[in-house]
Amino acid sequence: MAVVGVLGAVFATIFDHTDAGSAANQDWPPFVLVSGLLLVGLVADESGLFAVAGHGLARVSTRGPLLFAGTVVLVASVTSILNLDTSVAFLTPILVYTARYRGGGEAPLLYGCLLLSNAASLLLPGSNLTNLIVLGHLHLSGGRFLSDVAPAWLVSVLITAGVIAFVERGALRAPTQPEAVGGTERGGDGVGLGIGVAAVLAVAVLVLSLSSPALPVAAVGVVALTATALSGRASPGRALDILGLPVLVGLFGVAVALGTLGRSWSGPTTALSHLDAWGTAGVAAVASVLVNNLPAASLLAARVPPRPFALLVGLDIGPNLFVTGSLAWILWLRAAATAGAAPSIAKATRLGVVVAPLAMAGALGVLVLAGTR
Repeated sequence: MAVVGVLGAVFATIFDHTDAGSAANQDWPPFVLVSGLLLVGLVADESGLFAVAGHGLARVSTRGPLLFAGTVVLVASVTSILNLDTSVAFLTPILVYTARYRGGGEAPLLYGCLLLSNAASLLLPGSNLTNLIVLGHLHLSGGRFLSDVAPAWLVSVLITAGVIAFVERGALRAPTQPEAVGGTERGGDGVGLGIGVAAVLAVAVLVLSLSSPALPVAAVGVVALTATALSGRASPGRALDILGLPVLVGLFGVAVALGTLGRSWSGPTTALSHLDAWGTAGVAAVASVLVNNLPAASLLAARVPPRPFALLVGLDIGPNLFVTGSLAWILWLRAAATAGAAPSIAKATRLGVVVAPLAMAGALGVLVLAGTR
């Protein structure tokens, strides 16, 4: 992936260095932001914040439906504040352990974490890298963006949760026998939890208040990780593993290459200008599956998109259709493996093919009714 990305960026620079520079300038803030959010997520995880939340959820949720409802709130909250990649990377193992602690099936929580993370990534600019790439033309603050998309986000989350709960209703209703599982028992001391909570709150304030929060959020991530490492709670090696630099570098290079193509060729923008909101979201969803939603966003938003919010619905929720749709799928599979789970791509796809169109239709319907383009 890294080699492909570097070659793509090099060829784009040779082809048109001005457009390549413009594409890189549009694309680097999202990648810096997600790196900072992943570091903050690592700090929150190492401090025991996620484990405490998962273990507490398992203790208070004696019934399957209540546990799933709590999971929806947890995943949607972490995704919105700390990015969907952070959500799947750190919450997937916690939710697997939570399901095992109850002694029930882990499928609703395991597949729910992935599909809800994608569906809930529409709320804030930093919730999904594609949001920042598309919004580069609009210069909206996080608060303004939230006010525009919050109703559509809520509908998307509720539809996704409802479909998963219906499909997995048997597992959610099954009687359970709680058992001790080491993964859910891990907690943190006061100092560690304090660092984790402070970092998460700082990131939330920055993302909501700034139109360009990438560098400040990255700084928070570095400072929080340094403080955690100095206290012996985190290792630089794990930070490098969580960041997945080869994949990020590769995706960045591909995004720059397609962004350069979109600037030198008016085809994508012209095609989008002839589509309504429904067609725009559909094209974005298909493009996400074909080339991943980050490069797709760079291509389709190389110029000012006619319907940016409809475009984001397809880029954010559409990746639930297939494993190639977003980086979150890869992180989810890797995180599940670390917890000893073996998720089925085929099953996740079957769920996604049902969930994604319904959630996209619901979100678009709200946006159209509100007159938001």
